[in-house]
Amino acid sequence: MTDTRWLDDDEQRTWRGFLRLQRQLIGQLNRQLQADSGLSLADYDVLVQLTDTPEGRLRPFALQTELQWEQSRLSHHLTRMQRRGLIDREECADDGRGAFVVLTDAGRSAITAAAPGHVDTVRRLFFDRLTPQQVATVQQMSEQVLDTD
Repeated sequence: MTDTRWLDDDEQRTWRGFLRLQRQLIGQLNRQLQADSGLSLADYDVLVQLTDTPEGRLRPFALQTELQWEQSRLSHHLTRMQRRGLIDREECADDGRGAFVVLTDAGRSAITAAAPGHVDTVRRLFFDRLTPQQVATVQQMSEQVLDTD
């Protein structure tokens, strides 16, 4: 005997629609960034996290937490970004075992150049298709689903 609460037809349509929406948006955003700036959406996500800090630097575990990536994915991705000159790694003076991921001038230039096109695409694909009330509902829904207290 199972205790599984299977999705009803409405829930299943909603869930599958949400997954389709997510895949479509991620795909379109990734293609736009690649075409316009040579950045992937993953690159952009890392750069956003770094530009959101006044020093342009974060500990890897902080990036991992914010991005919700596995450690190996983060490590491999940061290595690729470092090879391209978008980020650098610096030792932490307070903790000889630790390091910082640091935004380089090239990384800052890349995100500064990519941001206008990315924001235009986000607006065109998402916000321009919703009413202000729908935007508020999406925000409330996101906060409620992500609230893990």
